[in-house]
Amino acid sequence: MRRAWWMLVPMLGVLALVGGWPLVRTLGLSLTDAELAEPGAGAFVGLENYVGELGVLASPDWWNAAANTLVFTVASVTLETLLGLAIALLLNHPSRLRTALRAALLVPWAIPTVVSAKMWSWMLHDPAGVVNRALLALGMVDAPLAFTADPRLSLATLVLVDVWKATPYMALLILAALQMVPGDCLEAARVDGVPRRTVFRHVTLPLILPGLLVAMTFRTLDALRVFDLIYVMTSNSRDTQSMSVFVREQLIDFGLVGYGSAAAGCLFFGVALLSIVALALMRRPFERAAA
Repeated sequence: MRRAWWMLVPMLGVLALVGGWPLVRTLGLSLTDAELAEPGAGAFVGLENYVGELGVLASPDWWNAAANTLVFTVASVTLETLLGLAIALLLNHPSRLRTALRAALLVPWAIPTVVSAKMWSWMLHDPAGVVNRALLALGMVDAPLAFTADPRLSLATLVLVDVWKATPYMALLILAALQMVPGDCLEAARVDGVPRRTVFRHVTLPLILPGLLVAMTFRTLDALRVFDLIYVMTSNSRDTQSMSVFVREQLIDFGLVGYGSAAAGCLFFGVALLSIVALALMRRPFERAAA
């Protein structure tokens, strides 16, 4: 056991340098009034940036960004899970085209987020985008829709673009869980004449539930930190601003290093708390699967 810990020391040291030091530095700056022009000259202000009269937790813009992030996360992860499960079930059936379909499924996920966001921005452009041209040609709309500028459409548009990109990731994780389901259980149910819906509900779903929860947790944590998709497609719009975009605005646009670091600290603590809760909730399904 001691030798195993010694072998882990180099990796733990790298993690401490790459992840630990920036976190400690950010939390330290969040306790000061440092600005971008003179980041090392900030005075210590304690928790003023967090809970003060003008602190992050008292800012309506922060809570608006938190609400946008929550809506984006719940909507995108729910749709990605349902679509990913449906696609995984289809790909789990033997087929000559299964390998090709799996490779094709990876294309949206493999495209960098910034590239896919810019691509969709062009496709959804008001007067010249192919989506609006198609809708006009089909007579479904009378005028081009401002998908990324209209407050009624912008957040939903971002959700759909994220679903297009991340559903393959969910599908592959769920497919891996489906591959682990014992074939004899399914064969016994088929021989007994059990309906497929019943087999899925009482046999397949309980067996893949741990893997499904892991996939949902990973996507939820990733969606809570969303930045590039929203910033590329809608910039600093208050209608779609996420918590990460809010942090960037405070740090770069306004130059408020201390205040922006406090916002980053709030985001970190929120994601960390959610991770702890998710791990606690997942423990029971994993224990049942192990039993």
